[in-house]
Amino acid sequence: MKTVRYALAGLAMMAGTAPQALMAAEVQVAAQAPVVSLSVTEEVRSAPDAASFSTGVTTQAPTATEALRQNSAQMSALIERIKKLGVADKDIQTSGINLSAQYDYNNRDNQPQGPRFIGYEASNQLTVKLRDITRVGASLDAMVAAGATNISGPNFSIDDPSPMLVQARGAALKSAKAQADYYAQAAGYRSARLVSISESNSGGQPPMPMMQSARFKADAAPVTPVEPGQVSASVTLTVQYALEK
Repeated sequence: MKTVRYALAGLAMMAGTAPQALMAAEVQVAAQAPVVSLSVTEEVRSAPDAASFSTGVTTQAPTATEALRQNSAQMSALIERIKKLGVADKDIQTSGINLSAQYDYNNRDNQPQGPRFIGYEASNQLTVKLRDITRVGASLDAMVAAGATNISGPNFSIDDPSPMLVQARGAALKSAKAQADYYAQAAGYRSARLVSISESNSGGQPPMPMMQSARFKADAAPVTPVEPGQVSASVTLTVQYALEK
């Protein structure tokens, strides 16, 4: 705190008081404390417990009706196979249906210039979530056998990252306080007082892809190799600490 004294002489003279009756006012003005702003990120890693991927069927036919009919039949068989793998209805979601005309843009001898219509292409895509990651490779193989023509993924995740975020949040706050205390002591202040805090977080981020050798079962076809690795959950805290004497 700093003290500022204001002599109210002018006010006293205007009020007609004698000089000996002059009054002084003492006003307490709080000095603004310096503020340290910090951005701290902490990450927690763990083995995933869920995997999601995209799969679907693409068909081609001379007419739009036939292309879509074939696609619907193959897609129905694929969905039925996915459900037989133990995937719940809530974990199967249509992500896109497309029907488009196809053209051949290659110019051939004795053929007219320009694109040549060759038929229609229909595609239907699903997003599937598996909650038993030990069966990802075998499940992908089963889907291809059931008629899937494309697969993308898997993306591994933690189904409920809340406990990991709590751990990362605590570590970030502890780190921020330690840094603020250091700045306070280094600058000659007694302590650092938290005045503001905001958070951003991400949970269940997939790891970098890893290539591994194929696994084989005795007397069986090789299963598509899948390595889950680890996923991460991170919390970033933006905090401000006031340095106090």
